[in-house]
Amino acid sequence: MLPLRDDIPSYRKPIVTKGLIALNVLVFLYQLAQGQYFNHFIFQYGAIPYEIVHFEELTPELPAPIYFTLFSSMFMHGGLFHLGGNMLYLWIFGDNVEDKLGHFRFFFFYILSGLAASLTHIIISPNSQIPMVGASGAIAGVLGAYFLRFPNSRIWTLIFFGFFIRMVRVPALFVLGFWFILQLLYGLPSIGSQGGGVAWFAHIGGFLAGMLLFKMMRKYP
Repeated sequence: MLPLRDDIPSYRKPIVTKGLIALNVLVFLYQLAQGQYFNHFIFQYGAIPYEIVHFEELTPELPAPIYFTLFSSMFMHGGLFHLGGNMLYLWIFGDNVEDKLGHFRFFFFYILSGLAASLTHIIISPNSQIPMVGASGAIAGVLGAYFLRFPNSRIWTLIFFGFFIRMVRVPALFVLGFWFILQLLYGLPSIGSQGGGVAWFAHIGGFLAGMLLFKMMRKYP
């Protein structure tokens, strides 16, 4: 199931959403420019739970405090599909949440959701030495806010039935609810794991934080 767009118009230009997408793309291009040092760059600027919990650098030469990686990791990605999937979700759902919060509040909402997502992953896997990168935790916060505010909107979604593909309009309540349940199903067996892969609990923490932050920060009409 792949969402493509929603049917809720936004009434102000989503300049922060577009700016965040542009920033993520620019950072990824800079990562690619590192060539053979691509992975080294990820270990330098990705958020490594062990480093943050123990305040001990595993990869020296970081020209910034260890806790800076909680921010830098939010704008880095491990590959083109990782970047593309995250930016698609931000593009679909970000404009409407920005519309409700306003530009300034939305920016801080996004950053706070990302931090909450990272801290959730660190709490679940405090000794992991695998760098966490990606905007998905912050974007999960956007999904949580959208789920709360626009549960009845319709999402144009590609549904895959084996070799058959069909586009249907699905309520956001179902699309995002299904997404969250998947995070739980994959995340619960990974509790305590120190290996790599998807940081499922960053998604879970970001989604729940986004719901809470939106309730606290939204402007009433």
